[in-house]
Amino acid sequence: MADLGFDGKVAIVTGAGGGLGRSHVLELARRGALVVVNDLGGSVDGTGSGTTAAQAVVDEVTAAGGEAVANYDSVATPEGGRAIVQTALDAFGRVDILVNNAGILRDASFKNMDAAKLEPVLDVHLKGAFFVTQPAWAHMRDQGYGRIVNTSSGAGVFGNFGQANYGAAKMGLVGLTRVLAIEGAKYGIKVNAIAPVAKTRMTEDILGPAADKMLPESITPVVAYLAHEDCPVSGEVYSVGGGRVARVFIGVTPGVVDPGLTVETVRDRFDEIRDETGYQVPASLNDEMMLALQALS
Repeated sequence: MADLGFDGKVAIVTGAGGGLGRSHVLELARRGALVVVNDLGGSVDGTGSGTTAAQAVVDEVTAAGGEAVANYDSVATPEGGRAIVQTALDAFGRVDILVNNAGILRDASFKNMDAAKLEPVLDVHLKGAFFVTQPAWAHMRDQGYGRIVNTSSGAGVFGNFGQANYGAAKMGLVGLTRVLAIEGAKYGIKVNAIAPVAKTRMTEDILGPAADKMLPESITPVVAYLAHEDCPVSGEVYSVGGGRVARVFIGVTPGVVDPGLTVETVRDRFDEIRDETGYQVPASLNDEMMLALQALS
C-alpha cells in the first residue's frame, strides 16, 4: 500500500517548540503538510515566553525542504487561539489539521493545590484546546473537512498522585473530544485523542530509567494517522508509548434493575453492579440512555 501523505494539507500544532509537538511537526512536514509551529516559549510551569523554540523547529522543517511558519501566541486566551488560527490562514489560506498539544505542569498533592496551580493548568490544557479549536472549527465546517487530535493523559483517565489539576484538565479533553466527534460528524470533521507516555522535559524526571525507551517519535505515528484523511474513527482515545498502541474506552456494565431499589439492595448486589461481564461501550449520551431504557423495559 502507498505511504500516507499530507500534500496540500495545512496543520497547526500547539506547544510544538520541543518534545511531542516538535516530533509531530517534523513528521507532518516530512510527509508534505504545511505547518504552523505554535509555542509560547515558556518554561514547564508555563511562566516566561520566547521565540527561539518555535523558530528552531521551523528552521528544522525548512532545512529539510518543508514549509512551516512560527507562532508565539498563548493558547490560554480566546485572542491567542484566534491569532494562532489566523497565522495558518494568512500563511497558507486554510486549516485542515489541528493537534492540541500545548501543556504545562504545576504538580502538588491535593491538600496543597491552590488556585495558582489549578487555574493555569486548566487554562492551557483544557481551555487552550477549546480556544484554538473553536476558530479552526469554523473553517473546517465551511470546507467540510477537518482532523483534530487532542492530547489527553492517563493521569486524567486513570488518575495519578499529585496531579488533580492536570488530571481534571486531561479528562476534560476526553469529554471535549467526544462531544466534538458527534458535532463534527456531518461536516467531515473527525476528532480523536491520545494519552501518551513519552520522554519530554515535562516527564523525564518522572519516567526515570524508562525514559529512553519512551521517545516522542514513538507517539507521532499515531497522531499522524489520526490526523490523516484515511482515519476511519472519531471520538476515540488511544494510549501510546514506546511503540505500544492501545485503545482506551469507557464501558457500561449490565448492572442491575430493581424498581424498588433501596440502599440495602445496592449493598447486597454491589458486586453484580460492578461485574464487567457483558459490558457495552456507548458511542454517545443517547446510546447510554438507550441502554438504561432498554434495561428498564
